[in-house]
Amino acid sequence: MSKSRLVLAAFAVAIIFAFGLLLGFIVPRLAGSGSAPKAYNTAVLLQQVQTLSQLVTVKYVMEKIIILEDRSQNPIRQMLPDSTHVILVAHGIVKAGVDFSKLQPGDLRISGKKVSLTLPPPQITDSYLDEKQTQVIERNTSFLRDFNKDLEQTARQNAIDDIRRAARNSGILKDAEDRARGQLTALFGQLGYEVEIKAR
Repeated sequence: MSKSRLVLAAFAVAIIFAFGLLLGFIVPRLAGSGSAPKAYNTAVLLQQVQTLSQLVTVKYVMEKIIILEDRSQNPIRQMLPDSTHVILVAHGIVKAGVDFSKLQPGDLRISGKKVSLTLPPPQITDSYLDEKQTQVIERNTSFLRDFNKDLEQTARQNAIDDIRRAARNSGILKDAEDRARGQLTALFGQLGYEVEIKAR
């Protein structure tokens, strides 16, 4: 056999070998591409959601000015002009979400490829002051009065309470629930399910 024929024969064998590999790789995938999505039972799906645990979904950043006066309990000092106060510019952060670890087996039902899920109520998960941006802009003590060392700490706590209240009034819980619904819809969509989400 001539050299050119040997080269052609080797080339043909290589093509046949490559084509066989290609068929071995593609055909099984094509055969499986039309198969039904994997089915999950209620316990498995519930565990998938519960692994999300406490999912923080919304964060509000808010500012509040707190003016707190120190009222003396001494009757004589109460008659004096009182200008003992603290002015605090508070930069607060409030987070809210849905705690999926509170889901019960009865909260999730499967019917074919449709899931019905009842969500736990959203809740505020954390609230605190950003100490780098929170500052006392005025601290004043009146005549014949000692400065109350707890006054600034009380102002900070009042600021956190006010910021939590303001976030709640601004709709942070609704935003948290809406975000949780969106993330769960995406999660079940990846598993091949349509999901109907209700509030508890």
